[in-house]
Amino acid sequence: KNNQINTTTSFLQFLTFLTVWRNKLSAEFIEHRIIRNSDFLLIKRRYLYLFLKKTLDISISLIGLIILFPLFIVVSILIKLDSKGPIIYRQIRVGKNFKYFYIFKFRTMIKNADNNGGFITPTNDKRITRIGHFLRKFKIDELPQLVNVFIGDMSIVGPRPEVPEYTFKNSEYNRVLSIKPGITDYASIKYRNEDKLLFNAELAGNSISKFYINNILPDKIKLNTKYIEKMSIFTDIFIILQTIFYVFIVSL
Repeated sequence: KNNQINTTTSFLQFLTFLTVWRNKLSAEFIEHRIIRNSDFLLIKRRYLYLFLKKTLDISISLIGLIILFPLFIVVSILIKLDSKGPIIYRQIRVGKNFKYFYIFKFRTMIKNADNNGGFITPTNDKRITRIGHFLRKFKIDELPQLVNVFIGDMSIVGPRPEVPEYTFKNSEYNRVLSIKPGITDYASIKYRNEDKLLFNAELAGNSISKFYINNILPDKIKLNTKYIEKMSIFTDIFIILQTIFYVFIVSL
């Protein structure tokens, strides 16, 4: 009898062991499937967002270039009448994956301004032309970047591209440059009056270059990271509407 009891007990323990492991394996399998399905949904949403963002970029840039063409003609004439030099200013910027590209702007400074000063421009910079002050105030000088968007160098919304001199290869910047740069973003809105901040820093006796690197640039990187974490079509539309409000309404 004792042998029968022991055998029965052992068998029941074995069945209990199998039941526990079966439940554990089932739970792990279900959890793994949930994770895999979740990952798939995230990837699907990511590709859908990138597709919509690309469509939005091409549509807005193309329509914008067509509608704004008369304005481009007027601005081009004013620039030529105001000072000598080209209408369009090109500058090397750092784009996605640290790839260099030329950014396009309406020229707002004297010819060869880069050779007669730094890359940072405070409000009182003597290199800025008369028409240049007006174009900068309403960000009209940035409109030719619609060409950059159309050809794929930039996006409508994304971190503003920096010159190579202010681009650092570290973990934070690696993340910022994992996506295309843009015409506007959170940092562009917050620092829309960056030239005034630089002017005040210069009045206080600071080096505007060091002030930019030590005070403004780190905050821009934080704002760029915030955008990357919240990237969505709704975020992009919100930033575009904010840009229109602050640049063209508040600036008036």
